[in-house]
Amino acid sequence: MPRDIPVGNGRLLVCFDSEYQIRDVFYPHAGLENQAGRQPCKTGVYVDGKMSWIGPDWHKTLKYTNSLVTDVTARNDSLGIEVHFSDCVDYVEPIFMREVRVKDLTGDDREVKVFFFHDLNLYENTERDTAFYDPKSRSVIHYKDRRYCLICASTPEAFGVDDFAMGDKNTWKDADDGHLSRNASATGNCASIIGVHMHLPPNGEKTCHQWLLFGLNYTEARSYNNFVWDITPHELMRRTHNYWLLWTHRHELRLDTLPDYVRQAFHNSLLILRTQTDIDGGILSGTDTDHKHFDGDDYTFVRPREAAKAAMAFDKAGLPDISMDFYSFCAASATEDGFLLPRYFPSGSAGSIKYPWMRDGNPALPIHEDDTALVLLAMWRHFDRYRDLDFVEPLYDPFVLCTAEFLARYVDEDTHLPLDSYDIWDQGYGVHTHTVCAVIAGLWSAAKFAKAFGDDLQAKRFNQVADEMKSALVKTMYNPDAGRFARSAYKKEHAYELDMTIDSSLYALFAFGIFATTDEHVVSTMNQVKERLWIKSDVGGFARFENDRHMRLDDNLTGNPWLQCTLWMAQYDIQKAQNVDELDTANFLIEYACKSALPSKALPEQLHPHTCAPIAARPATSVHAELINTIMMLLEKQEQLQPERRIHRSIYEEMHVYAMENLPEKAEREPVPELAEIT
Repeated sequence: MPRDIPVGNGRLLVCFDSEYQIRDVFYPHAGLENQAGRQPCKTGVYVDGKMSWIGPDWHKTLKYTNSLVTDVTARNDSLGIEVHFSDCVDYVEPIFMREVRVKDLTGDDREVKVFFFHDLNLYENTERDTAFYDPKSRSVIHYKDRRYCLICASTPEAFGVDDFAMGDKNTWKDADDGHLSRNASATGNCASIIGVHMHLPPNGEKTCHQWLLFGLNYTEARSYNNFVWDITPHELMRRTHNYWLLWTHRHELRLDTLPDYVRQAFHNSLLILRTQTDIDGGILSGTDTDHKHFDGDDYTFVRPREAAKAAMAFDKAGLPDISMDFYSFCAASATEDGFLLPRYFPSGSAGSIKYPWMRDGNPALPIHEDDTALVLLAMWRHFDRYRDLDFVEPLYDPFVLCTAEFLARYVDEDTHLPLDSYDIWDQGYGVHTHTVCAVIAGLWSAAKFAKAFGDDLQAKRFNQVADEMKSALVKTMYNPDAGRFARSAYKKEHAYELDMTIDSSLYALFAFGIFATTDEHVVSTMNQVKERLWIKSDVGGFARFENDRHMRLDDNLTGNPWLQCTLWMAQYDIQKAQNVDELDTANFLIEYACKSALPSKALPEQLHPHTCAPIAARPATSVHAELINTIMMLLEKQEQLQPERRIHRSIYEEMHVYAMENLPEKAEREPVPELAEIT
């Protein structure tokens, strides 16, 4: 089930599903160690002798405020109750807070109890947990080893929990009669529930607060709880709201040419991407953990290729501190041979990799080369924009040169194309146009770094390999009879067999700066991509590739609409536009993506081709990153075509005025520290 309104701060990430049930509680990393159990943590209301858990029987609206604080309304007409929730994670501490405002809709005097049920599996396993009521803090505490989770609540009249029960995973049923057993402890595979009582006058409302926090031991958990008590939950939520409001607007961009809902989608995409970013720099592909029920894995990994796009988005939006953490994450995680693996845990260790390290009895790298290459491209674009020499210099030798050396040697000596790797969609093992373009861009980026740091020989070598590869791309992978580039090529002895499937990933030809959009090979290829991959239904949008069977809902169509691919086509229209009128198609596609968002502005990976309903994972980091990148590309193009409408640049670009040719020569640099010292 999707995760429509995640809230987090890089240390604690809490994700709700579309029924407004807490499904994921990640700590101490975003995306690693899901402390939530298999069943949802949920909220219920008891009134007039009836108990109802918020879910399908409730009418719900799940949105954000204009910050990382939720704005959720749940109404149950049969109970005559409306509940408004505001949820957030403190912007610094691992504290999840909720403000719950209950309103009577009947006009009667009423007694209401709100129950909060928590099923937790600390360290992501069901054994040896303990839950107990702690009279010192008047809270419920779950713990195992170095994971302590404290759950507490307050009303205007009192702080602390008086109504509680500990037990097994069915403890939520203890609230059926509106009274909890006050069982004060449980061990093993346990859960807990707390209750808050409120008196509602006719048509009146009352507010309570509930919070959940983490510490590494009892003392730390207690200290965080005292912190909440001292400052008050309301004040903590207010400061968190203000922080994220300032964060999204600290580098104000000129967005007034965009419709209101596009501007809102832009800001919310930044916020949602921030929730997917770990404190140590890793950027998750998503937090839809339900996917592991289908293929044994989920989206909660750092995939360097997708994360690099997110880093580019943060850089373009004037938030370079986040992308800098990501580049440092990659530098610390790369192998000693100079390549990045397909997946990493947010801690920086290797994630699950389904590819083998051998093929046909021979060693083979289980990699996508574009994972490594696109990080180099993103890092150069970051440096070109911000000129933060003090940050980049320590990473130059151990990461930039090391990864570029790998890309330069992982090449077929006969064809000058990269050696085999897996494609962007995990469809095949061979040579892929998207990968070749990414490698060329990565090598060119490394050459620019080398030139800036005075390594002329390295710059010449990287450029030579990249230029030879570009020539080989046209010679080998362009089919003049079809008038387009092949998606992939598979080597059969000394020749290549081309896969001519129309694929949206061919956008890499122009997007990574390999060819101009006016190049006849690109024009011919992209015209066919746009013609053949447009979904011929009332919904429209672009498919990944011809005859895509992944989650396909109509065999008469070539696939489902993928928002990421749709935005790639918008990028093509932006880059080739010669006047403002030629941006109309790009504007349409951007608005198409934004209109596909949920009320929270969370964007799904795919859409139903007939109903436009969101399907597959959401929120999808790749889609939010592409939306930001595409909107920024549009604004920059508007500035080029209408210079009088200048975009406000970040303060970093005003401060870093040194030209590239004035950077110090390599001989004048300080000795580069070892990677371990950097990280």
